[in-house]
Amino acid sequence: MWAHALSFSALPHVGGFLGWFFTRKEVATWFESLKKPSWRPPNKLFPVAWTTLYTSMGYASYLVWRDLGGFNSKAIVPLGLYGAQLALNWTWTPIFFGAHNLKLALVDVLCLYGLVLSTMYAWYPINKMATILMLPYLAWLTLASSLTYCIWRDNPKQEKGKRK
Repeated sequence: MWAHALSFSALPHVGGFLGWFFTRKEVATWFESLKKPSWRPPNKLFPVAWTTLYTSMGYASYLVWRDLGGFNSKAIVPLGLYGAQLALNWTWTPIFFGAHNLKLALVDVLCLYGLVLSTMYAWYPINKMATILMLPYLAWLTLASSLTYCIWRDNPKQEKGKRK
């Protein structure tokens, strides 16, 4: 069973790594040119936070999978919600850093927030510890949503295709 736990814990890192790999140069160039709120965390904190959060949410999904007896009809909704939120999580980076589409990134993160809440609601009766493991992620998404909103609001001409 440890191999399953390890696999589930590693899965979220795949999309996170790919998003970072294809957009990493945008942080030092485009992102640094944006107006950002003074309360934003330093850039060095983001990889540490996401490594911790991805591992935690991945392990939480393993707990739900295990308690449901694997992928079966009982797992469709709780693990489907998890998969959907993970997909939205993975798309935020290419939308924000790759496409420079601040408005769509804001829509993405707000939908992601709703899906994470829904995932936690679905997981609570199955495994309370899995739900608790999602709380730091929800807290970070609160920060990320606020940060995305402020960047979108304060940089109306920074999206691709718009004149500066």
